[in-house]
Amino acid sequence: MEAEFLETMVLTFKLAAVTTVVLLVISIPLAAFLAFSNMRFKSIIETIVSMPLVLPPSVLGFYLLLAFSPSSAIGSFLTEHGIRLAFSFEGLVIGSVLFSLPFMVHPIQSALSQMPPSLFEAAYTLGKSKMETMIRVILPAIRHGVISGIVLAFAHTVGEFGVILMIGGNIPGETRVASIAIYDEVESLNYTMAHQYALTLFVITFSILLLVYTLNKKSLEGLK
Repeated sequence: MEAEFLETMVLTFKLAAVTTVVLLVISIPLAAFLAFSNMRFKSIIETIVSMPLVLPPSVLGFYLLLAFSPSSAIGSFLTEHGIRLAFSFEGLVIGSVLFSLPFMVHPIQSALSQMPPSLFEAAYTLGKSKMETMIRVILPAIRHGVISGIVLAFAHTVGEFGVILMIGGNIPGETRVASIAIYDEVESLNYTMAHQYALTLFVITFSILLLVYTLNKKSLEGLK
């Protein structure tokens, strides 16, 4: 039982870590586009990004399950190439990335929107390219938004249940993360194990949030 507990917790935080890294790569350019673009249909993209905030997770999970099914065009194509996403760790990553996207994009977008245009102009005047400006000037200046996005996305992925259950099921060692394990143990009336999972998640996520917000507060005080 102890080995199963450790396996489940490791898988839980592995999923959260992989999802957070993928989200970070995707969210920075997406947030920059949403913050600075004047494209006519930008509001549609903003709506799509924000939908997981109000959309029941089972809805997203259901449609992803249909998309990953071998009977669908996408699922059939993937199956022909030896790729299985339904009830797999890779499928969980895709579902978690989509469902946690606004938790990473919004803090970064908000931080970028507060950047003064003069900062960009100064960088361009010094001969910096757009990429250099983003990496060397903008990202250090919005680090608080980036850190907030990382923490929120990580914590949200750790606690996700609906999407995970729909597309991953409850396969030990592959898709059985802590939120699923808690539900499974409660159904089995094994409240001792359910409490062990729940308390571990509570302590770890609380500690991570407390550490990050403490560091952010000290960093902001150092800028004053």
